[in-house]
Amino acid sequence: MRIKMSEDLMFSRIVLGFWRMDEWNLSTEELIKFLEECMDIGITTMDHADIYGNYTFEELFGKALELRPDLRKRMEIVTKCTIVYPSATVRVKYYDSSEKYIVSQVERSLKNMRTDYLDTLLLHRPDPFMDPEEVSRAFDKLHKDGKVKSFGVSNYLPHEYKMLKSYLNVPLVTNQVELSCLHMENLENGTIPMCLEERIHPMIWSPLAGGKIFTGDGEKEVRLRETLEIVREDIGADSIDVVAFAWLLSHPAKVVPITGSGEMKYVRKPVEALKYKLTPEQWFMIWTAVKGHKVL
Repeated sequence: MRIKMSEDLMFSRIVLGFWRMDEWNLSTEELIKFLEECMDIGITTMDHADIYGNYTFEELFGKALELRPDLRKRMEIVTKCTIVYPSATVRVKYYDSSEKYIVSQVERSLKNMRTDYLDTLLLHRPDPFMDPEEVSRAFDKLHKDGKVKSFGVSNYLPHEYKMLKSYLNVPLVTNQVELSCLHMENLENGTIPMCLEERIHPMIWSPLAGGKIFTGDGEKEVRLRETLEIVREDIGADSIDVVAFAWLLSHPAKVVPITGSGEMKYVRKPVEALKYKLTPEQWFMIWTAVKGHKVL
């Protein structure tokens, strides 16, 4: 249930994401109980972003850690920054990758989450106005001060990743990208192959395509559900979402899926999927169902 992200960093094989935390409707005490249950089944890595909940979710999470500071020692905290939302003082959504902004947002995240350090900081989106030398200075400062142990990016294409990497004195340990049975673009645009080349494990957001695997009514979605059901019977899984997670987890890149549910019955699905490894035939049955054609 653990995966080595770098020489001195381990993540749980499944990550708990807080993007939809407002839908969980949990009190602080209920959140503590939920976190304990997740960690008891091996999910110890927590994925945040400064903007989640319009800049409120990190603080809600921090209230739980304030009541139970012992939980911090059992978990790894990931957060992201560089997206700036419109507000009373901000006229347009934009990206800020400046040294000053990155450092200030990390300070804010540390304060909100009641912790002294982040296990990993990710740059949330590629920034066409980025000065990579400023990013490098920010990373060096945060690492030297012990406030961030490791660094990565999110939603970066290979050329964007390699450009930033060329300026840094610290390694990039992951690239968090979208990937699911329904959204395979990052398999095809070089992003996942680049992760293999770089020997890093990509974190995966929206691994069930935001529920469209179950609710989509297009021909592609219908074909996919039919095929997932066939593979489900093959491997003896309980449900097709387990198969969808197994499709991801079977990939040689050893991807790290993020589950965004606040209900244990759904959080257990990707953990259950770890029991299964799809054969190349089963993996490509799902690929073919979505693409609508056989491989060349």
